[in-house]
Amino acid sequence: MEEGSEAQPPHPPNAEAVERPSPVPMDQDEGQEAAAEPMEDGEAAAGDASEAADPMEDGEAAGDSTPAAEPMEDDAPTSSPTPSAPSATAAVDDSTIARKRRRRKKQFPGMIPTAGVRVLRGSSSSSAHNAAHLTGVPRRRGRPPTSSSLRLARELDSEALIALAAGFPADSLSEDEIAAAVLPRIGGTEQANYLVVRNHIVALWRSNPLSPVAANAALASIRSEHAPLVAAAHSFLSEHAYINFGLAPAVLSLPPRPPPSFPPPSVLIVGAGFAGLGAARHLMALGFKVAVIEGRLRPGGRVFTKTMRSSAAEYPDTVAAADLGGSVLTGINGNPLGVIARQLGFPLHKVRDKCPLYLPDGRPVNPDMDARVEAAFNQLLDKVCQLRQVIADGVPHGVDLSLGMALEAFRAAHGVAAEHEERMLLDWHLANLEYANAAPLADLSMAFWDQDDPYEMGGDHCFIPGGNSQFIRALADGIPIFYGQNVRRIQYGRDGVMVHTDKQSFRGDMVLCTVPLGVLKKGDIKFVPELPAQKKEAIQRLGFGLLNKVVMLFPYDFWDGRIDTFGHLTEDSCQRGEFFLFYSYSSVSGGPLLIALVAGESAVKFEQASPMENVEKVLETLRKIFSPKGIEVPNPLQAICTRWGTDKFTYGSYSYVAIGASGDDYDILAESVHDRVFFAGEATNRRYPATMHGALLSGYREAANILRAARRRAKKVDSPEKMDINVEVKVDVNGEVKDNVKDSNIDLDDLFRSPDAAFGGFSVLHDPATSEPDSVSLLRVGIGARKLGSGSLFLYGLIMRKNVAVLAAIEGDEQRLSTMY
Repeated sequence: MEEGSEAQPPHPPNAEAVERPSPVPMDQDEGQEAAAEPMEDGEAAAGDASEAADPMEDGEAAGDSTPAAEPMEDDAPTSSPTPSAPSATAAVDDSTIARKRRRRKKQFPGMIPTAGVRVLRGSSSSSAHNAAHLTGVPRRRGRPPTSSSLRLARELDSEALIALAAGFPADSLSEDEIAAAVLPRIGGTEQANYLVVRNHIVALWRSNPLSPVAANAALASIRSEHAPLVAAAHSFLSEHAYINFGLAPAVLSLPPRPPPSFPPPSVLIVGAGFAGLGAARHLMALGFKVAVIEGRLRPGGRVFTKTMRSSAAEYPDTVAAADLGGSVLTGINGNPLGVIARQLGFPLHKVRDKCPLYLPDGRPVNPDMDARVEAAFNQLLDKVCQLRQVIADGVPHGVDLSLGMALEAFRAAHGVAAEHEERMLLDWHLANLEYANAAPLADLSMAFWDQDDPYEMGGDHCFIPGGNSQFIRALADGIPIFYGQNVRRIQYGRDGVMVHTDKQSFRGDMVLCTVPLGVLKKGDIKFVPELPAQKKEAIQRLGFGLLNKVVMLFPYDFWDGRIDTFGHLTEDSCQRGEFFLFYSYSSVSGGPLLIALVAGESAVKFEQASPMENVEKVLETLRKIFSPKGIEVPNPLQAICTRWGTDKFTYGSYSYVAIGASGDDYDILAESVHDRVFFAGEATNRRYPATMHGALLSGYREAANILRAARRRAKKVDSPEKMDINVEVKVDVNGEVKDNVKDSNIDLDDLFRSPDAAFGGFSVLHDPATSEPDSVSLLRVGIGARKLGSGSLFLYGLIMRKNVAVLAAIEGDEQRLSTMY
């Protein structure tokens, strides 16, 4: 369905030939969306020609398809990939597989585990039967399915694929659905019917995310007896932001849901990256009061678009937008950022497949050798896959090794890349693997480094013209964010939470921590009481790696803007990650912009050199490539070197599975503590770590978990035997004794309904025992308007009574706040 078009209206359910609204097949439906790839928050400090940038991995470079090479000796034929869990890549054609040559992660079939395979319905007749049951189409016994039944079966399978791309299992409830108790009993016909209903609602939303999907829209094509299933599925999908999320005007105008309790619970969110902003916006729509606390002076974290401008008189109008952190949208099928891009009308630029490679002297790599070495690289990874399977089967408790060690052992044993040029080319592929994981191969777990591959979203990789900070600005609009607040301590207990920064303290009912894993590993935030031992151990086990960039604005495009990527081989294996891959942003940034990537061990060494030295190295590399062609490489008009490893708000770029860690550690890191402290961010998302969409999805996930926790707490408070009350004895004017039962918690809203003084957003309660000018008064300051149903937020403070008159005499709340500071 084309972007902006309306969903096809469903036919009336009582018609004789009832049909379901035709869902758009996944390759069409999701084709309008852009997926998001690497990752979330960051920006680094730099000097002179170097400014800091946000790390999140940028995405992958695509490459040409290559012919298969001869297998290694004793190498078994490679089997076709079999996803072990819901995967948007389940229906990828051969051309797509070939196109993935230079994308992140492995590019070979054998690496995907085969355990736990789920298959869609095997027969059209059973699909048709389920469709007929739900929609009321009559089905005659003993006769072959009609064309109408087959069409319904195809629609059911198409809707199942769309739900699969959105992250749902094909034939079972998700863990979140089970936790939310969408059905009173798991299994049986009721569950089968629910899955059809859920998939249908997801498909309706994905077909046109510009308009919210109402429950009655889905019910219009489902038999009325299944109304409870429609209500359950619609409620779950809305609360967990699988539908009706994002920034379309019609979505923003939806009325907020009633809060889980009164007064609405308050949530403090630490970090204004994709995870924090996504959670904040969704919580506000769910009726919560929200405040975001951000250490930087801007939102976005590791997503940061820098506007680069020429200061040269001869090139006065040269400007470009550079993504210093997360930049490539990856896998457009099912990606929530693709939905938001479609809602905001952001154009997408597909990263073109062509990626020429150049030897150190500037000669292009021989295509035959390129194909041969790439095939050998994939077979080395196949060998590692076979080895870990043998270890898993033969060792009771398993054992983990370094991925780099295993690859080198097999390379030496099979004599792979014996020639010097072949070894340089193999090193390029190894550097690309290190880029994908933001870590040297020596640090990666052989057993679990690719644990997220079964869930990888399919579809093209894309750039957003103008940069990804456009997402951030749109998501941050209308959200109360306190900038420049460096969080030092998070306290939590039975009565709520306190977040202490180096400037002030904030109090709320719950806190959502979305800081990068690097900050948690560094221990810059103290938790009181300490986090559970299991969580602290997971934080230490998981790796947090490094990727850096050199971003250069040139006076003109000398590298051929018709390609989006090109690679460079190095003589020294120890420097294989240094400027091994270049991204051309000329087609999307507004100017001649080129970005050089630094991965692996080179990314660490990169931060030990000066920015000017690094820029000179890049220019030397470019001149070796282009000078033999008679192309002069000009000096850049502006250059920026990122330094994510020394950035105090990140201490790195994105997470990876280190030796001794596993995918379970992502889940442990995501667990809440006593329903008070919650965690989000790419390093808490087992399925989509190290990606921007993984961060956003984790924020949506925790918003739903916070809602569930608030409901549990409200249920306990509402139970009479659980209420904490006291009895106050009063004597009325007639001398009669009366017992007044009241809640032990003081409601400040009630106290401030009749303040002693009020001006603008300020209101004051004076000490009733004295009128001395130096006596203490309680001041309340309203922050923000009532947007998205969040309610006004308030800051409280103690000031002297004589200062109240000073504040009242000042015009405007901004001036009053300035005077207070």
